[in-house]
Amino acid sequence: MSVHGIAILGATGSIGASSLDVIARHPQRFRVVALTANGHAEGLAELCQRFVPEIAVVADPTRLHELEAALRARKLPTRALAGAAALCEAAVWHGVDSVIAAIVGAAGLAPTLAAARAGKRLLLANKEAVVCAGPLLLEAVAAGGGALLPVDSEHSAIHQCLSASGAKGGARRLILTASGGPFRQREDFGGITPAQAVAHPNWVMGRKISVDSATLMNKGLEVIEASWLFCFGADAIDVVVHPQSVIHSMVEFADGSVLAQLGTPDMRTPIAYALGHPQRIDSGSPTLDLMQLAALTFEPPDASRFPCLRLAYDALRAGGGASIVLNAANEVAVAAFLDSALPFARIAAVVEASLSALAFAAPRSLDDVLAIDAAARRHAAAACARSSP
Repeated sequence: MSVHGIAILGATGSIGASSLDVIARHPQRFRVVALTANGHAEGLAELCQRFVPEIAVVADPTRLHELEAALRARKLPTRALAGAAALCEAAVWHGVDSVIAAIVGAAGLAPTLAAARAGKRLLLANKEAVVCAGPLLLEAVAAGGGALLPVDSEHSAIHQCLSASGAKGGARRLILTASGGPFRQREDFGGITPAQAVAHPNWVMGRKISVDSATLMNKGLEVIEASWLFCFGADAIDVVVHPQSVIHSMVEFADGSVLAQLGTPDMRTPIAYALGHPQRIDSGSPTLDLMQLAALTFEPPDASRFPCLRLAYDALRAGGGASIVLNAANEVAVAAFLDSALPFARIAAVVEASLSALAFAAPRSLDDVLAIDAAARRHAAAACARSSP
């Protein structure tokens, strides 16, 4: 068996940590070739000491000297690079076979597209790449001749269910499960702090995605992602709240059968599925003990308390550049909330105001995507300023 070269875009985040844990369990199968981080130079150097990649990249150019010094102090041969172009260079590096795209937000668009165009096997954890540039990404994958495998637990579950059925043509409905987040049973959203919003009851995730889970925007983005990845319209994708996070998603077929993928809430499972596909490899995740499950429950999402989910469906149905506006406005609003500059309950209002005010044609290039993204961010920033506490 030849050793498979891996690049991880966003190595110091939660997906990066889980990916490296799985990779470390299979040293004869995988080799880390490239690692990137936003600005955490010391943390990136620590990972380089363990995995000794050929290159390490910090997106923030001001942290390059820090990274270089940290690598020299450890006497590592790893080459240090910095900046947006270097992220794309890591994604297409000659020794890389698979790219785990785990950079949060629109910042991951360019390197993800670069990996796809280069024919790399793309393990996609950056849902924004599909939300903002779904057609462009799928065209790039087709042109490059590579493959795309979703790493989000929900989309991994759908991929597994469709693969197990052997007949995607018979699928008629996708059912995404949502934990409901930390405020599933909370009625009053006033006074919510960032610390409360990022305290997810089931999953260990980064701060931004944890807030998205608390507003259900994360599930809305996943609906848009599922639409592009699996070619289903908005009316054929449902969301159900499943607080136990044991069933990760389901697919309903024409004969009435429903296939579901179950597992513990551990991101190493979908990561291992994507890394090993079509084979199954050890993920390190604990075994699901069915005897310890008191119950598996389901309930509809409350659109009145969690309007972000509705806004995502609205953006998907609207088409054009609406999904880009949705994503950009949400990123700005969530960042403002995490900086205590916007109340939690106003996140959805900022997104809705941006969607109502801005209309764009479907983007035809990455430059188009970035232009729409920039315009939406400016509008959302102004809306946040007007809504500041």
